[in-house]
Amino acid sequence: MPRFAKSALLALGACCLWANPSRAQETPADYQEVLKTLDKKGDFKAGVLKVNIPRSDLKITVLGVATPTPFGFGGWVALSKASGGGDVMMGDLVLLQEEVNPVLSALLEHGVEVTALHNHFFWDDPHVYYMHVHAMGKAADLAQSVKPALDLIGHVKPPAPAPMEPLAKPLDTASIAKIVGHEGETSGQVYKITVGRDDLGMKDHGAAINARMGLNTWAAFYGSDADAVVAGDVAMLEGELNPVLKTLRHDGIDVVAIHHHMTGEQPMVIFLHYWGRGPAEKLATAFRAALGELGKGAAAH
Repeated sequence: MPRFAKSALLALGACCLWANPSRAQETPADYQEVLKTLDKKGDFKAGVLKVNIPRSDLKITVLGVATPTPFGFGGWVALSKASGGGDVMMGDLVLLQEEVNPVLSALLEHGVEVTALHNHFFWDDPHVYYMHVHAMGKAADLAQSVKPALDLIGHVKPPAPAPMEPLAKPLDTASIAKIVGHEGETSGQVYKITVGRDDLGMKDHGAAINARMGLNTWAAFYGSDADAVVAGDVAMLEGELNPVLKTLRHDGIDVVAIHHHMTGEQPMVIFLHYWGRGPAEKLATAFRAALGELGKGAAAH
């Protein structure tokens, strides 16, 4: 082949490589093992192993429009090499309502952090949630850590509805307040306890951002002493999020959402919404345990 032809081919090859920097690369051996461990398909591009966890098992419509899986229902986890050795894992899991808390518990039990939980759609049927995850370690260990949670996807049965009996007498609010360590207010048949985060000393343009401005943790109780429900919101620093998650799940409380209520605040505050059912004393004790995790991360800020 003439020299100029070889040069032209080399130049063309270099151009193509530059134009497509994220094309598939040979998957490193440790990442091949990750795919085997998880029994999932994936690819290695731009130094990142992306493992596909599509919800092709679901037939989802959005306001009556049948939507294919690639439209926004392809969950994933990804691994990339950290500068100090080991790997960073991040991901976004697509989950049905009944899968959220079993998957959440499995992740927490195996050292995987959960960083957000929210929806991406309105009027989707079935309704799905998106759970963001994070962990660091060796690739093989990360695969073993996340596998129990991934194995639950598609295999959790929804709970059977259990209506509450008509209320015979009101809640013993004095007992709830004693357990929680804070007084609340009664509105109709609901007893609500609100606890501010004044320990954070937050301000916005000189205005104090206190409990009345939304920087608070609360629990609303309804039902009877024997059969009650609780719903609420927890305001946390980043370092408090996963300890609070572990505490709530340990006590059988379902986590419903993890997100922000503000932008640009210092320090950053994350809010967690939850729901639970059981004897009022048990629910109050669970709320108190979650409160006990707050403030531990404030000293670092």
